[in-house]
Amino acid sequence: MSLFGDGLEAAVQKAFTRPAPKSAGARMRYLVKQLKGTRAVAQLLRVSQRTVERYVKDQIKKPRPDLAARLEREVRKRWQPQIRAKAKARAASTGGIVIDTRARMGYTAPIGSTDQDRIRHLTVALPPQYAARLFDAQEAGASDARLQEIAAEALKEVYFQDGGRRAGSLEEVRFTDIEHIEFDL
Repeated sequence: MSLFGDGLEAAVQKAFTRPAPKSAGARMRYLVKQLKGTRAVAQLLRVSQRTVERYVKDQIKKPRPDLAARLEREVRKRWQPQIRAKAKARAASTGGIVIDTRARMGYTAPIGSTDQDRIRHLTVALPPQYAARLFDAQEAGASDARLQEIAAEALKEVYFQDGGRRAGSLEEVRFTDIEHIEFDL
């Protein structure tokens, strides 16, 4: 499970204007329409083409739990691509992104200052350039560790250094032991 990737995806899904299909048959019909055929859907979901056809005709109504999870994930991944793109573009250009997290944070600072790691609960509005970096990295297939680094850089700039008004000698922010993280556009 990708904590940061899933959190960013959930934030984008809040912008959806219509709910995704709920029943297995409706989800299967949506995928068949998107992928232009039952064979492609069968390969994607790792089931037989005949099974896909039976779901499309509502001959099978209740999928196995593992198939249901794959089906839901693939539909959500493709649902309302234009709305998804607009939400990402708005966050990356004007809106920014809000991060709400409870995690252990520490930093590297000059000798004599307290840089002890401690649990902090932060809700911080990040500027659009960090939203753009997060979404670009996510689309490029960046690991959760890379997304975490970008979020730590953003928190260093916005929260700890307050845009350059304080803690100018702060070198690095450590962002570990994440208990909770949520993004909002």
